[in-house]
Amino acid sequence: QVQLVESGGGLVQPGGSLRLACTASRSIASSTFSRSLVGWYRQAPGKQRELVARLLRDSSTNYADSVKGRFTISRDNAKSTVYLQMNSLKPEDTAVYYCNVVTLGPSYWGQGTQVTVSS
Repeated sequence: QVQLVESGGGLVQPGGSLRLACTASRSIASSTFSRSLVGWYRQAPGKQRELVARLLRDSSTNYADSVKGRFTISRDNAKSTVYLQMNSLKPEDTAVYYCNVVTLGPSYWGQGTQVTVSS
């Protein structure tokens, strides 16, 4: 069974930075991972889950308007890992962040990592 393990969340002051990482378990081949669409979503209390950033199979990217210029999504296919670099964090970025890997077959979700931006 494929597992996505997220890390890097935590408490940070406004204006600070965090880097989230999401690593796929060995049950997904790196060749499969490299052909997958990968993305980060977030869900704040009382709100629906929303797309934050997505890295498509052709290496193009999509970002939510609210994070453009502040967040960067990237991947390391050799490590089957997707990253989200978050800079200039704002209190409204507070949420549980989930990674998503969409292979040519199934789609997988991580368990979520909490990001709290507060002074």
